[in-house]
Amino acid sequence: MKNILIPTDFSGNADHAISYALNLFKCERTNFYIIHAYADEVYGPFHNVDDTNFEKNKNSIENLTNSKLNELVTEISERTHNPKHVYEAVSSFESLVDAVNNFSNLKNIDLIIMGTKGKTDDARITFGSNTIQVFKYVQCPVLAIPDGIEYTQPKKILFPTDYMVPYKRRELKLLDILAAQFKSQVHSLYISDFEDLSVRQLDNKKFLVESLPNARLSFVVTAVANRATAIMNYIQEHQINLLVMVNSRHSFLEDMLYRSTIDEIGLKPPVPFLVMQNLPR
Repeated sequence: MKNILIPTDFSGNADHAISYALNLFKCERTNFYIIHAYADEVYGPFHNVDDTNFEKNKNSIENLTNSKLNELVTEISERTHNPKHVYEAVSSFESLVDAVNNFSNLKNIDLIIMGTKGKTDDARITFGSNTIQVFKYVQCPVLAIPDGIEYTQPKKILFPTDYMVPYKRRELKLLDILAAQFKSQVHSLYISDFEDLSVRQLDNKKFLVESLPNARLSFVVTAVANRATAIMNYIQEHQINLLVMVNSRHSFLEDMLYRSTIDEIGLKPPVPFLVMQNLPR
């Protein structure tokens, strides 16, 4: 069975991500873990209180969290009636990043699926701070679902790459499983002014081909100075359903996450965004 972790803050954006996840794995035997991390809710209002009041407030928030999670899991079960799915509520007295990272390791999570924004729902931003932090620090593939995106089978997948990363077989297996399930085209987009590849790039490209036997894989080269513009244009021109990028050392995605923000650099994908991790922590 696949193990899928879905963080929730009980917002509409989080509920939307849950619905997308249930549709994506509708035909697969899947364990869904719905997690809420509540440490920030406890520490936020109660920095300067005595131990007794702190514990009282902590217990109150913990009980409320468990109640809301159980209600959510019950509602999902009654709404879907999918015998292939198992749901479990998880509450954690940790920060979101720590809770997600620790639980991913504990349960050998295959994929984290989450909304792009939380309760603040700032229309000016595409990815909220929680999503960015999970992208950066959790060693597990993360699928971010933009709010308002209707579920569509990922028949066309865009995978921008410079072929410099020695890919991880497990994460490429996740991409291959999705491609097999939906008979997807995977467009490998190389953004460069030069078509010739080095020996290292050719080796990584060969490994990509070998690791995606079930994908209808095609290779495309485009010469555009701004990589974000090239990706966005390709998504629109080819009606892409899913964007996949690898977060690795010195990569375009790492540059976006650490040195600026995705919004400032202009990458605002109108499709679900799968980030695969290739960074030592």
